Amino acid sequence: MTFLQTPIPLAEWVENITSWLTVVFAGVFGSIQSFGNTAMNGMVQTLLIIPPLIFIALIAIGMYLVSNRKIGLTVFTAIGLLYVYNQGLWSDLIYTLTLVIVATIISVILGIPLGILMAKNQRAENIITPILDFMQTMPSFVYLIPAVAFFGIGMVPGVLASVIFALPPTVRFTNLGINQIPTELDEASKSFGSTGWQKLFKLELPLAKQTIFAGINQTTMLALSMVVTASMIGAPGLGQGVLQALQRAEIGNGFVNGLSLVFLAIIIDRLTQKVNEVNRSASPKEARTRQRRILAVTLAVIIFLVSGTVYYSLDQDENTVILASVQWDSEIASSNVLKIVLEDLGYRVEISELDPAIMYNSIANGSADATLAPWLPNVQGFLYEEYGDRMVNLGANLEGAVNGIVVPSYMQVDSIADLTNEANKRITGIEPGAGITNMAENLMSDYENLRDWTLTTSSTGAMLVELDQAIANQEEIVITGWTPHWMFTKYDLKFLDDPELTMGDPDSIVSFARQGLEEDMPEVYRVIDNFNWTLEDMQSVMLEIQEVGPVVAAQNWIDQNPEKVASWLE
Repeated sequence: MTFLQTPIPLAEWVENITSWLTVVFAGVFGSIQSFGNTAMNGMVQTLLIIPPLIFIALIAIGMYLVSNRKIGLTVFTAIGLLYVYNQGLWSDLIYTLTLVIVATIISVILGIPLGILMAKNQRAENIITPILDFMQTMPSFVYLIPAVAFFGIGMVPGVLASVIFALPPTVRFTNLGINQIPTELDEASKSFGSTGWQKLFKLELPLAKQTIFAGINQTTMLALSMVVTASMIGAPGLGQGVLQALQRAEIGNGFVNGLSLVFLAIIIDRLTQKVNEVNRSASPKEARTRQRRILAVTLAVIIFLVSGTVYYSLDQDENTVILASVQWDSEIASSNVLKIVLEDLGYRVEISELDPAIMYNSIANGSADATLAPWLPNVQGFLYEEYGDRMVNLGANLEGAVNGIVVPSYMQVDSIADLTNEANKRITGIEPGAGITNMAENLMSDYENLRDWTLTTSSTGAMLVELDQAIANQEEIVITGWTPHWMFTKYDLKFLDDPELTMGDPDSIVSFARQGLEEDMPEVYRVIDNFNWTLEDMQSVMLEIQEVGPVVAAQNWIDQNPEKVASWLE
């Protein structure tokens, strides 16, 4: 019976299938990615040409009309959108709205026909139902993996993951609505000689409309719920603010961005509900008039969005540079400095803050242009082994980055080998996929005294919160730490000696470019190749980021170091 305990190589099979699809259909995926990014960026620019206050007024008036002139809902809509505008999150809101609109439209286009097919064909229902079960129960993070493999980073993989997660309600509710039609009406339509298409469009879909719209409402909400998840693969919008706040333990910023998502979710939910709401006190003539007005407004919005998207898609600037980075303060500092330098040269620069593995993948597959974030050879050496042959190594931009086990200076321990019962035999770590986490896991086998210790992984932000609370209460805490990082300036910390060198020698932070960047953008390539600075430079920007934010901190450093910046431009 030992064969029952032999693992089926399912993971290997999935990896092989994904790799085969990525290679064989690379041209198709690349075309979809290019078209999708161009179209959605065009839609974003179209929505952004509307002044925010006018946009807010139009949405509030629309809510007032579709809600049968309810003042409370109208005021809530106006206040919610004004809050987003006041917090400087308007462009993030538009990116999020674009992602939700596109994901919902694709889900409806696919979902309603599939629901009709299920209602008409029992065999199709038997096949599609378990697929929908799989789509709804599989953790949403899993969808990010093939999305990145096929389409790189940005809005396109975000939309794909959102569609997979949000599609099932539209399919199920369409099937349910058609199956709930009374048998008597179905038989009556047959007795009058209705064809299948006549019955579908004149009987079944009109009677199932409310149920189908309920499914569309749920699809829209699920697409919106994927915003934060999609931000992990570079999808811009309000989700990135939430993710950044989580990584940096910024409770206030997390609340600000989260509340913006709450307002947007409630507004979209109420709007879609009110559009489908039946006013039973209205006369048939008033109901038809309302439907015509909604249809006219919908058509006007579609024409505006399509025409604007086409215009901006054809007029998009080719000088756009995408910098892949991670949500560590050290890399936020370097990426923002480089961003401002390139913008001063006339380029449009986007920073995509990603998980380290996705960052490497994005450079290797060409969906991002360059990165300043890899820590080598220790922290991310395993990622370099997988992706390094498909990237251009431009050399170190900073030397002397140190990784290790860190404790507050008031703790009476100086070496990893001396740890016994400190901090309840627990090392507080960061993200499970981080290189320093992999190195810390090896401590348990390399050090006899750590065999019964545990490594608790969470996020960088959560680790910093625990560190802050422990120091405030003068409690013991053992963490995975690294320099450069502002925590060594804010707190009195020390690295523990590592006699087994499990955490490795000091790392270099290395610059990489995608293959072909030197030919496509020689000036950008030259600046990134020349980019370098010191630990003191980086830490000064990191410290100022805590007070004024990354953009202002980076600009201040550039203003104070004109000679160093000039050397990058040579």
